[in-house]
Amino acid sequence: MPQRVMLAPPENVMVQCENLVKIYKTTEVEVMALQGLDLTVERGELMGIVGASGSGKSTLLNMLGALDKPSAGSLFVDGKDLLKFDEKDLIKYKRETVGFVWQNNARNLIPYLTAIQNVEMPLLLSGHKNRHERAVELLEMVGLEGRKNSLLGQLSGGEQQRVAIAIALSNNPSLLLADEPTGAVDTKTAAMVLDVFRTLNRQTGVTIIIVTHDTNLSKSIDRVVAIRDGRTSSEMLRKKAVPLSFGELEKMSEQQRAEHEKLMNSRTDHEELVVLDRAGRLQIPKEYLEALGIKGGDKVRVELEDGKISVYNSDYNTTR
Repeated sequence: MPQRVMLAPPENVMVQCENLVKIYKTTEVEVMALQGLDLTVERGELMGIVGASGSGKSTLLNMLGALDKPSAGSLFVDGKDLLKFDEKDLIKYKRETVGFVWQNNARNLIPYLTAIQNVEMPLLLSGHKNRHERAVELLEMVGLEGRKNSLLGQLSGGEQQRVAIAIALSNNPSLLLADEPTGAVDTKTAAMVLDVFRTLNRQTGVTIIIVTHDTNLSKSIDRVVAIRDGRTSSEMLRKKAVPLSFGELEKMSEQQRAEHEKLMNSRTDHEELVVLDRAGRLQIPKEYLEALGIKGGDKVRVELEDGKISVYNSDYNTTR
């Protein structure tokens, strides 16, 4: 059987995953973390990926960051086929294409350095000639120019995360990945951190993918993809007024911010769509299956009726 040729995606696509599979093997067990996942992310898009622990979302992020390799499928980022990368290509990709923000600040930051020294460190390692000026510029982008000489212990959790974002932007990446960036902060701070991402996305055009278990992310981001059992299962699309920048929000009182958030939420229009993959598979929400008395592995009756596809429990009598 001839091998399928994987074609590079169109220019407007930053990330394209097709039938992505990841299997982790040990001497005793084999775990399939991704089971034929399909995903397309356009250039300049700000999107979120949500899912429960073990759903495969962190595995996907590691693939996109070239920290792990797929077992099968197709993975293109910025027009590059990551499955064909050798070690030299991987190093170049990490240095030039992708930036990473971790949930655990210990992986992003050096505690005994100031904010600006932390941002200067990757610029020093990459041989950047004007690293101090570039570090100041990056801290300005995340709203921390006034805290540049503060030690990390003098910064709040949200401010530390902003430093981490500035570091991730130091190589001017085409793709910025964030793994649970609001997982270690309170709700108010989380909203501020997400607003930094929104502002950076609007101002620089960098493609941003945020992975989180927080299903409320759809209130802040236009497109949220849900992963269940290693596959893309649904998308939440959002139409919403343009939010204020983090600088504008910081100038507001708590009451003004609360009123602004209430107004934004009242103007939100959500539409959730189930995703049909390229093999014709879809994941029907669990509550729907339970309502029909259907369990995984059961045989079901599928009928085409008046332009609709209907799914029935195999015991259901469709005759009228």
